[in-house]
Amino acid sequence: MELASKGGGFLLTEVTPDQVFVPEELNEDHLQLKRMAHNFVENEIAPKIEQLEEKQAGLMRGLLQQAGELGLLGLEVPEEFGGSGMDKFSTVVVGEEVPRGASFAVSYAAHTGIGSLPIVYFGTPEQKAKYLPGLASGEKIAAYCLTEPGSGSDALGAKATAVLNAEGTHYILNGTKQFITNAGFADVFLVYAKVEGKLTNFIVERDYPGVTIGPEENKMGIKGSSTCQVILEDAKVPVENVVGEIGRGHVVAFNILNVGRFKLAAAAIGSAQLALEVSVKYAGERKQFGTPLTGFGAIQTKLAEVAAQSYLAESVVYRTAGLMEEGFHGLDLTGDCRKEAGKALEEFAIECSLNKVIASEVLDLAVDEGVQIHGGYGFIHEYPIERMYRDSRINRLFEGTNEINRLIVPGTLLKRALTGELPLLAAAKAVSKELLSGGLSSEGEGLEGLLHMTQKAKKAFLLAAGVAAQNLGNDLKDNQYVLLGLAEMVLQIYAMESGVLRALKVQELDVSEEHKQFVEKAATLGAFEAMNVIEQQAKEVLCAAEKGDSLSTILAGLRKLVRRPNTDMIELRQELAKAVIAKEKYPIR
Repeated sequence: MELASKGGGFLLTEVTPDQVFVPEELNEDHLQLKRMAHNFVENEIAPKIEQLEEKQAGLMRGLLQQAGELGLLGLEVPEEFGGSGMDKFSTVVVGEEVPRGASFAVSYAAHTGIGSLPIVYFGTPEQKAKYLPGLASGEKIAAYCLTEPGSGSDALGAKATAVLNAEGTHYILNGTKQFITNAGFADVFLVYAKVEGKLTNFIVERDYPGVTIGPEENKMGIKGSSTCQVILEDAKVPVENVVGEIGRGHVVAFNILNVGRFKLAAAAIGSAQLALEVSVKYAGERKQFGTPLTGFGAIQTKLAEVAAQSYLAESVVYRTAGLMEEGFHGLDLTGDCRKEAGKALEEFAIECSLNKVIASEVLDLAVDEGVQIHGGYGFIHEYPIERMYRDSRINRLFEGTNEINRLIVPGTLLKRALTGELPLLAAAKAVSKELLSGGLSSEGEGLEGLLHMTQKAKKAFLLAAGVAAQNLGNDLKDNQYVLLGLAEMVLQIYAMESGVLRALKVQELDVSEEHKQFVEKAATLGAFEAMNVIEQQAKEVLCAAEKGDSLSTILAGLRKLVRRPNTDMIELRQELAKAVIAKEKYPIR
């Protein structure tokens, strides 16, 4: 596998536009699926948002069943088990549309993602035949049970137990699972419990003796979704309901969370684009001092920033979809594919965490600026942006907090460097040698210049990571201050590179000149803003890891790497805002 297609490999090689997938390449089948999902959500779900928020009995369950009848619940389920076995791009285009149904998106994602995929990827053929047809049709709804009252991010700290009975026919489960989405009406629970101290995954049906569902939680947002405790008191679970292997539940849990993070990112970019649409329409109608809000530079700046960051996040998600689609090529999901699936999902753990953090934080930017654009009305329940603001906050907690996901990035990189999977340390030494020899090339202009800038950003990361690894040694793995700084650099690099590569590729595709201009401007603004963050984080890491004259020498080298041409950022924002205002939405949707 070449570095550009390997998890984390983008940091160590020059990636070219032909190596990334962009949304402009979606085929007619993808676009038709997107339209169908859009129409379903707009016509069947959006008019019922208030009833969903009030938890009208049976409504969410009924809407999920309708989605199942349209084939929207079985996109990743093989055809042999009642699904459509579609690609990762299909799950993204649908994932972008379901947020228009507010809390429906949460229940949908919990069912189709972390609820069903453990069986798709790690189930036996018999488990797949028994459960997947009902999950794909909506006849049965799934829930994922990992979190406990005393263990959230520390999944391996779970206290729930599973003990084999004397007859060897059933495991007896005891414990409490907390904050379980869909628990109020789910039929199938993917429950994690420890067998002799080792985490194991089980399929637990709602009507098994000893299974009790707690009351609904009163949440800040996503009020239409069901969130309850799942209480297990001597629950009898057949031995054939073990998913994966005894004691290997962490393999299922962590890898399913990887794909869950990727799917969350798709929903987050759809939500961010919707927030931008709601905000610009309001700003065009609302007048102050006799002028629409869209006529003010302060408002235009907000619209431009949300549009540019949404562009980067969208580019990241589709790029990652392309990587995962390639990684899953040839995987037979109809049989026992536990090992192959686990390896494929683990490969892109870094990228999935980056997706989750980037997209969820862009969404928070979009809704926060949306409330600000609405002014006092943004604080009033009747305006959609108020609900969107509350709903967005959970995404930085779901599927592992953003802090945990940030720490996964350098942790995984260092682990792969030590095992020889990624030549990270050798690349860091090469950067130091290059800086001492003064061998940096010139920047170039336009999008090619931006691509060169991303390469220098990677070298800045390698410089900082190399110095930190050399000087902090074993202490680095426990120094979260430094690790978070390195993670932020990787996050910005992946976002800026994804945006630039997409803009370069789009110039050669059959899209309008207006479209090409927007992506170029969005990529440019995003890249320059990313470099500002990369420079600051690199300085902080280097100052923490090095001292004295050596630090001065290293910082002089860093200045060469982060040098960039003067650019009129204000004009870029003006042009991007114009495009958003003209279309009254994310302009290339």
